[in-house]
Amino acid sequence: MIKLLKNTTVAGLSYLFLMGCAGSANSGDQIVSSGSSSVPKGAAASSAATNTATASTEATQAVRQATELEGAWRTTDGQGNEVVMIVQDGFMTFARFNQQNKQFLGTTGGTYTLSNGTFELNYEFNTIDSTQVGTSTSANYKLEKDQWTLSRDGSTDTWNRINESNSNSPLAGTWRITGRERDGQMNTMRPGPRKTLKVLSGTRFQWIAFNSETGQFSGTGGGTYTAENGKYTENIEFFSRDSSRVGMSLSFNYEVKNGNWHHSGQSSTGAPVNEIWSRISKD
Repeated sequence: MIKLLKNTTVAGLSYLFLMGCAGSANSGDQIVSSGSSSVPKGAAASSAATNTATASTEATQAVRQATELEGAWRTTDGQGNEVVMIVQDGFMTFARFNQQNKQFLGTTGGTYTLSNGTFELNYEFNTIDSTQVGTSTSANYKLEKDQWTLSRDGSTDTWNRINESNSNSPLAGTWRITGRERDGQMNTMRPGPRKTLKVLSGTRFQWIAFNSETGQFSGTGGGTYTAENGKYTENIEFFSRDSSRVGMSLSFNYEVKNGNWHHSGQSSTGAPVNEIWSRISKD
């Protein structure tokens, strides 16, 4: 699976997440046929009840593990490049970069599901192969404390949770820009295939601009952040459009009001910024 991340090329990230393939159907879904005359009616009912109880237990476990999965995870490709994953609100991003060399090497992400020990990623953007947008890929998964293991076709990769135990960020979640001020007027942005998202764990962030319908990718950046006393500060570790931004820190005013994130200040170019972001669950 992600073992090919250890390739020295950008394409090395493509095996599962940046390249992907169609996910397989879950083998755990069971249907009891009541039309077979060879199965006693009572036995069929009992079997159906058992299957229903099993499905309910598995669904509950999947919800619990999806919650446990939220946060930030890290692995490396053996070449000094980091691969960071952020999981929040049913959405996830993967970014591969080399902060020291100010290199952005690739990103992908989208929504995901967990079922019967299978993890499935539904691509909304992919910088290596945009034809994957709109498709999905799957792998077996195992989550134990602070390690998440993904495996397929005899290959296994282990992600380690980034310790965020001291964080109590009010901004952890996946946010979509829904308002931007222009010429002194706040303009509402309606949901559609063109999206600009910010995915934040307790300490890490990544923004992404893309079109989930056409596969067009506009840009991304990410790193660590703090949100304290009305000040939101980003520390940039990778930036796809301009590598000179790596190492910069940008501070903004922020306020969470009526469930929306109000974000204002100056961009890295000095331009005024006044935006409203909403949690994707509210789209």
